Amino acid sequence: MPWNILVLLTLLTLLPAVVLSVTPFVRLLVVFHFLRQALGTQTAPANSTLIGLALVLTFFLMQPVGAAVYEAAVVPFQKGRVNAIEATELGAGPLRQFMLKYTRQKDLALFLEMAKEARPARPDDLPMRVVAPAYIISELKAGFQIGAALFLPFLVIDMVVAAITTSIGMLQLPPVVISTPLKIMLFVMVDGWNLLVGSLMKSFT
Repeated sequence: MPWNILVLLTLLTLLPAVVLSVTPFVRLLVVFHFLRQALGTQTAPANSTLIGLALVLTFFLMQPVGAAVYEAAVVPFQKGRVNAIEATELGAGPLRQFMLKYTRQKDLALFLEMAKEARPARPDDLPMRVVAPAYIISELKAGFQIGAALFLPFLVIDMVVAAITTSIGMLQLPPVVISTPLKIMLFVMVDGWNLLVGSLMKSFT
């Protein structure tokens, strides 16, 4: 019993990180951090605010998947029709389908090759140890792509401000002191949070 309790507590400690890695949380948090760097505000919004927003949006996106997992695995387990291992396998089905929807075939092929497993006839036959890391890599790529596109307009503002301040001889005043308020004003004027969150939500539909 003590060893069982130790293993259970260890798994519970790792569970949040594992769950967040197989949800949209990765992409959302990467994009939010790119946005903060692009705006030039190093500590605003704070990390806790960005993580909280990413968690709320993740819950919003994963609610249908969670409901499907509950119906497929939790209900049969509560009624005693399946044991814990069978319930885990049943619950992995909806989560696997969600991850496969946003995972690139190139990443799946990479981990299939590294796992030395043959390509299955159906995507649903792929093991979770192949799907999960491939999904994380695909989400990181998508997050960096969105972040790079988000960076470009703010980079243009930085370059224009730097060129103007240099041409008029304002060498003692860092360009970032002028460009940061301009970037924040632009982001607020175009209702940036609404546009960004709306685009991120639509990328998962």
